[in-house]
Parts: sequence; structure tokens; C-alpha cells
Amino acid sequence: MNSKKLASLVGVDWGTTHRRAYALDADGACVSEYADDDGALGCKGRFGPALETALLQLQATPKRVVMSGMVGSALGWYEVPYLDKSVALDALPGHLFKVKDAPGAAQCAIVPGYCIRNQWGQPDVMRGEETQLLGALTMGHHSGWFVLPGTHSKWVELESGRIRQLRTYMTGELFELLSKHGTLAAATGTAEHAWDATAFADGVRAAGQGALSHQLFACRAKVVCGDMPASSSKAFLSGLLIGSELHDVLRDSTAAPQQSTFRLIGSPELAKLYQSAAALLDLSLEALDAKAAFVSAMAHIQSVYQHP
Repeated sequence: MNSKKLASLVGVDWGTTHRRAYALDADGACVSEYADDDGALGCKGRFGPALETALLQLQATPKRVVMSGMVGSALGWYEVPYLDKSVALDALPGHLFKVKDAPGAAQCAIVPGYCIRNQWGQPDVMRGEETQLLGALTMGHHSGWFVLPGTHSKWVELESGRIRQLRTYMTGELFELLSKHGTLAAATGTAEHAWDATAFADGVRAAGQGALSHQLFACRAKVVCGDMPASSSKAFLSGLLIGSELHDVLRDSTAAPQQSTFRLIGSPELAKLYQSAAALLDLSLEALDAKAAFVSAMAHIQSVYQHP
């Protein structure tokens, strides 16, 4: 069946370097999808044509297009103002930014991100993750901690569908930099890096034993002193960085771990690593499918349009 006839809404998860687009029918079911490397960073000055390309690949002529992620940042089509914690997630459809110069007949809008300040007034921000959190909410997950891992991992605490805390950890970016540049990379050398589950577990535990900058140097010291083979260093580093997230969140969680709910929205590969790290700390981490969460959010937005 032709998705051109079926598509009522197209949702675009538009990241910095990648994007994913999903065509939904009138009932909110995904009828086609498309992914490419045309992220916001490479689309400067041509967001309209880039959107047309995605719709062509989807074979979709929707009534509406809803975009989220870095497309609404300073790198994006328009810089959409952040919302604050006074706006509940299920109120997002009422705060979409309308794109008036979008090509074609479809009504196009961008989902705003959030700026959340902690108890000391320090801001933290997210763009794109709020849409997946809205999806989790529509799937019945209203409260607890959610981790959305990636280049910049986001930990978000929800309470009855409202954002209570937001914390960003530069885990993916640090892993990339430290494993390729500087003294840790030098200690690693050119050794082949087969996965070492024991080294990963050691890294997770070490993350709770002192300041991260001190434990990072331990990754080099273990190699040069012969306590750990160079081939295990990346597994240790991965455990150390992921473990630092978990230890930090658990240390400042308002409830005991066994009384809190922890969920992950992300790829199966990252979910496996985070679940392994969590298990070492006697923590259960339920994985939610990222695509399902995004599509559920888009279906919710579409239903609000249809039945305001």
C-alpha cells in the first residue's frame, strides 16, 4: 500500500549528524521510515530542500511535519526558545514552533527543548530527548529516572509527567576523545581491543572510589604498572565513564535505589552496557525502545491536532 496515501503526519528526529524520519497514518501507526546522515550540522542554509528529500524518500505527502532535536538549536533551521519545568511533557503539543517558510503544503513545526535549572541555579539543556520522554509518558511511564545515553547522556527525573531534574554527562564525547588522544590513548597503544567484561566491571566500581579525573589516570597507571593489559583499557574506560553517571545519580537520588524506577531509552548496544553497569550496583534498568517512544510521541501530537 502506498505510504503517500497513508501518511497523515511525518515526525523527524533531527540530530547533529544524523536524522530519522517516520511517516504515521491517521491512527498513529508508522507506515514507513527513513534515516540518513543529513544532520543539522550539514544542513545550514538548506533545511527546506533537506526536508523535501526526506519526504520524497518516505514517499509521503503528509498534512503535518513535526521535527525535534538539533533542528531547533542555534545550528538548526530556527533557534526555538527552551521551555522550563513549569511545562509538563504532555503540554508539549501546545508549544510547537511553526516553521512558516517550510516547502510544500504541509504544516511544519519544531518541538522545543527544555532548560532545567538545579537547586543552585545552574542550567542544563536538552533538545530531542524531551520528545522521547513524551513518548515514554504516553506509553505509561510517568515517574522515575530515565537515562538517554549517547554523546551527551541525559538523566531525567520525572514526577507525574513533569521534569524534576535534568543532568547531562559528556560520556560518549569523553570516551571518544580519551581513547584516541592524550596520555590514555598513548598507554593503550595499538593493541587490539577485545571486550573485557572484567575490566568493564572494575571501571564501574572504580567510578565510586574517588574523583573522576583521578580514576581516569588510573586507567593509564594500571596499564603501565602491569595490572591491566593495554587491550582491556577501553573496556575499563567505558565502565568508568558509565559508572560515574550511575554513582552520581544514585548518590543524589531523593529515594533509595530500590524505591526508585530507572529506565533507559536508547539503542540495544548502549542499553546492554548500561544494564550491565547497573546490575553491578544492584540496580535494575528497564530498556525502552527509542523508535517506539518517538513514534508514540508523534502519535500523541497528532491526536491532539485531530482532537484538540
